[in-house]
Amino acid sequence: MVIQYKCPNCGADMAFDSDSGKLSCPNCGRQDNIEAFPEENIQRKLDPEEAKEYHCENCGAVILTEANTAATHCSFCGAPVVLADRLTGDLAPAKVIPFTISKEEAVAAFRKWTRNGRLTPRGFMNGDRIKKMTGMYVPFWLYDIDGTADVAAVATRVRQYQQGDTIYTETDFYDVRREIDLSYLKVPADASEKMDDELMDKLEPYDYGELKDFRMPYLAGFLAEKYDYDDEALFSRVESKIVPYIDAFIGTTISGYSTVSYTNKQIQANKSKVYYTLFPVWMVYYDFENKEHTFAMNGQTGKVVGKPPISKGKVVAWFTGIAASAFAVMKGISYMVGGVLW
Repeated sequence: MVIQYKCPNCGADMAFDSDSGKLSCPNCGRQDNIEAFPEENIQRKLDPEEAKEYHCENCGAVILTEANTAATHCSFCGAPVVLADRLTGDLAPAKVIPFTISKEEAVAAFRKWTRNGRLTPRGFMNGDRIKKMTGMYVPFWLYDIDGTADVAAVATRVRQYQQGDTIYTETDFYDVRREIDLSYLKVPADASEKMDDELMDKLEPYDYGELKDFRMPYLAGFLAEKYDYDDEALFSRVESKIVPYIDAFIGTTISGYSTVSYTNKQIQANKSKVYYTLFPVWMVYYDFENKEHTFAMNGQTGKVVGKPPISKGKVVAWFTGIAASAFAVMKGISYMVGGVLW
């Protein structure tokens, strides 16, 4: 199913506006609340089965999509379209965090970010080589986790004291038991095969206070993907995130001892609830020295992640500066104590 939102005033295609949080018409400027948008102005076209080919209701052009695309633009007239049949049933998201940063704001924020790189080449720092910036909703699973730990250890407290000329060492031994229950809410894991997991992890944190119940109009004007991996397939990744936190917490409960030797440590992370959620991401493709560099920006907070190019000249100058400063400090110390430093 292809869905397009037609302006009740002029009939133009409306898209989600991140500044106002409403559907906005680029032609006449009308804005509508998503919850109150007139049903008669939502155009739908059903396909008998999921396919990679759709037709734009605006100009009739064929829309070719990958199987996982859930929202896109018509390549001919630019109209934003939502492929609703890829967002229903088991594919229907429960939650969405809408974009709060517009494309213009994202461009300005990225250019500012490029100027902060002390070791990046001068040409990169200009921030004017953006080849493409795409706003897209990336599929994530949010997990509510119940963590448990059953711990046994032998701990010691060592005390030294002196009587006369003799120094005594006294060691007390303790059996330690801990049974711990912990809860972690909305632990994220991106569910898109295309997205770099490390890059998506670095975009965190998102403000979950802005989570909305999913409504398709939020996607209008942006790209969106449906998930490639279900929540079961990604749970091992979530476990690898949570277990170290549980382990660290265990250590905080066993303190005041000289030594701690664990005889048993069983940690479990159990899934209690899962939310299929779409997160806003600006993908930035930056052309520098005939090579395309990919960065990602949190579409809610403006945080930018990625690996910028490094200037070898700046790196050499930086280390040379550190070495020169260290030499000057050492020479000063040597002078003060009467030594000679060559």
